[in-house]
Amino acid sequence: MADDNTRAQLRDAGLRVTAQRASVLDALRIQPHVTADAVARWVREHGVTISTQGVYDVLDALTAVGLTRRIEPAGSAAVYEARVGDNHHHLVCRTCGAIVDVDCVVGSASCLVPTDSHGFAVDEAEVVFWGVCPECLRLSS
Repeated sequence: MADDNTRAQLRDAGLRVTAQRASVLDALRIQPHVTADAVARWVREHGVTISTQGVYDVLDALTAVGLTRRIEPAGSAAVYEARVGDNHHHLVCRTCGAIVDVDCVVGSASCLVPTDSHGFAVDEAEVVFWGVCPECLRLSS
């Protein structure tokens, strides 16, 4: 069940607190970088009834208010995380698809600034590092 912090975050973001929203947010805190299907399984395993479309709707709502972030590594399904509000990036394993966070500059400024913004108000830079994780390297040797 959702703790007081989860409920407060939902209220502070202007969202009505529901078991589904709280459980989805909890799922992403416990298992970052997961697909909507994995979130749905976790939520259901923890006793909350929700449809797959309901999970997508909750994820969209949480992302729209900045409580979650959607990441779309090339060639992979979108994954979600609850780590927001900083400028971290990601390492993605080309073999197994594992994703881990890579710290960058903390704060509201972007880590990267384009030489010409073409009039855009740039508020985020995204970097994805690709490679092979230690476990896949171990298995391949």
